[in-house]
Amino acid sequence: MDEKFWDDKRPPGVTNSINLDAFPSVLSLIESAFSKQAIKPAFTGIGHTLTFADVDRYSKRFASYLQHYTDLKPGDRIAIQMPNLLQFPIAVYGAIRAGLVLVNTNPLYTTREMRHQFKDSQVKALVFLDVFGHMIEEVIQDTDIKYLICTRVADMLPFPKKSLINFAAKHIKKIVKPFSLDNVVPFLTALKKGKIASYSPPPPAALDAPVVLQYTGGTTGVSKGAILTQKNLIANMLQSQAVLLQEDSNGKRLLNHGQEIIVAPLPLYHIYAFTVHLLCLPALGNHSILIANPRDMTTFIKFIKPWKFTGFVGLNTLFVGMLNHPDFSAKDFASLKFTLSGGTALQKDVAHRWEKMTNCQISEAYGLTECSPAVCINPIDGASQLGTAGLPVPETQLKTVDQHGSETLFGTPGELCVKGPQVMKGYWQNQEATDQVLSKDGWLKTGDVAVIQEDGYVKIVDRIKDMILVSGFNVYPNEIEGVVAANKKVENCAAIGIPDEKTGEKVKLFVIASDSSLTSEELVSYCRANMTAYKVPKEVEFCSSLPMTPVGKILRKELRQEELSS
Repeated sequence: MDEKFWDDKRPPGVTNSINLDAFPSVLSLIESAFSKQAIKPAFTGIGHTLTFADVDRYSKRFASYLQHYTDLKPGDRIAIQMPNLLQFPIAVYGAIRAGLVLVNTNPLYTTREMRHQFKDSQVKALVFLDVFGHMIEEVIQDTDIKYLICTRVADMLPFPKKSLINFAAKHIKKIVKPFSLDNVVPFLTALKKGKIASYSPPPPAALDAPVVLQYTGGTTGVSKGAILTQKNLIANMLQSQAVLLQEDSNGKRLLNHGQEIIVAPLPLYHIYAFTVHLLCLPALGNHSILIANPRDMTTFIKFIKPWKFTGFVGLNTLFVGMLNHPDFSAKDFASLKFTLSGGTALQKDVAHRWEKMTNCQISEAYGLTECSPAVCINPIDGASQLGTAGLPVPETQLKTVDQHGSETLFGTPGELCVKGPQVMKGYWQNQEATDQVLSKDGWLKTGDVAVIQEDGYVKIVDRIKDMILVSGFNVYPNEIEGVVAANKKVENCAAIGIPDEKTGEKVKLFVIASDSSLTSEELVSYCRANMTAYKVPKEVEFCSSLPMTPVGKILRKELRQEELSS
């Protein structure tokens, strides 16, 4: 479907095009932000704030260290493995300023996952938090890593050392285990050495040059590195900004340069938070409140309490946790202008509860790693369509296709395909996997089932691989979970398909109950009243937790594997 189909459907102030010539590189983008916003606050972490000038100074020192005290060359890969600490943006911007390619690494990876990612990406340097040192010790000999830079929670904080040690133990939920690694350089030492050396900008990079290798499970198989280029990241930053700079009915911008305070609980190593908080918001001169451990809700709420934050970027499971915490309702939400949701499906009941408590509507968005990540975003002016992912960001083409590759009609489910400047170059050193999802003319198969409505809004139905086939009928777990989550006795839930002799597959529901009186019979009866018969769960299992990614996506795959092995 031609991208111009959406030209008259976007809200006022949202442009239909972007200027890809606005920045010749990601480096120029971030340095422009540093120079324009210098004295404004950029990032706050664990109660301490760095201005753009601070981040500029420290990241330049880190870049200088990489240039003068290592033999790393532009294009070499450097991995960063830490939660949302102030060191994260410093390391990211410093690596970019040295011309290196970033490999964002989940701090909660197992040694198997770390070994695969480090080997596959051929990482030569690693910046890591000390609590992961014992795991790195296990894998280092199997990798090409030559340079190790170790940071501590307290490194960028001015607090007394004793209180910081106590803080790290209590709030990061990790205790540093002994490890033995050769030639480890402390992060602060790297900054000190970089301070006395001179920084030289790297040679200009081509627009198709990699900036980030972002690892993802993709639609099938093992984790693969999506190559996100200069063009991809600049384009998606501009596309996302176009939506965030929406106007109200009087032609006034809803968000302002250098005046917004945005809560950042999602991990910066995830492409969703990476693009929003390290590219899009800094380019607007806005301030991110970094949350190192969002699962510690009490401390999370304590850290955001002093701020009159105007934006909140999260996802469904995080909203559920906040809404269920007694301290959250006591917060003053008068300044909150927008809430973005992405990463996983937003349940309608959660959206209604959030709006009732905060007086701010959630704008659901949709994206994927391979698209840097934004594909669709709902308007942030309170006119979003609940249950949809909104409208495609500017200069993005969408279509849905059937199993034969033929384009489907409005309102007909099909696999969503995306084409635009934000679509990845391909998977790192994996042409076979690239060819499976990316056509010669640039169409990316997402692996998601979607419906394109006649008004242009896009509804994401579910993942193709999560679809349950009951007696020939397609059943989508998202729909079931959305219905069940609206039950006041349910805190969280997940639906999967399990084998059945009569129907091929049947629905099994896993439930975390908020009310211990809830029974499986009551829940099945509730489902029968709200869903057609073949969608009603045939088995219900109550549990105390569900397997999730650190971002908060429920891992249905693990639930299916547990069922097969039981």
